Amino acid sequence: MMDASASPFPRPGQLLARGVCRHLLGHDFMSVEELVPTPGLRVDVMALGPKGEVWIVECKSSRVDFTSDRKWQGYLEWCDRYFWAVDAAFPTDLLPDGTGLMIADAYDAEILRMGPETRLPPARRRVMTQTFARHAARRLQALRDPGLAQAF
Repeated sequence: MMDASASPFPRPGQLLARGVCRHLLGHDFMSVEELVPTPGLRVDVMALGPKGEVWIVECKSSRVDFTSDRKWQGYLEWCDRYFWAVDAAFPTDLLPDGTGLMIADAYDAEILRMGPETRLPPARRRVMTQTFARHAARRLQALRDPGLAQAF
């Protein structure tokens, strides 16, 4: 049975995330959505690059979505680069300087501004790589065995 709050239609932020993941794949970055780096934080997209780079992308579908986000600065310590992904109509002047910027839709994205690089310490990188791998494996297992996914 489907959860009453679940919708068969993706929300606007989920559509942006899909376009971001497609774009990052073109840069040889593998992505997962809705990853929890630490309790209390859930990032929209985490991407793992070919050299172990960790990027976080937060997808904002509206001004209200952005202004209500009080946790985004907590994501900075969990990645090498941080980006916002917004659609072409989003007022990008609201977005903080010193962060990356992508313009996205459901099908692709474009990096307009590269987020500054702040390399993760080796121990934190190892934790994030393991978190990424376990999250991806859990998602794959849920696809292969949907009944089992409800158990955890």
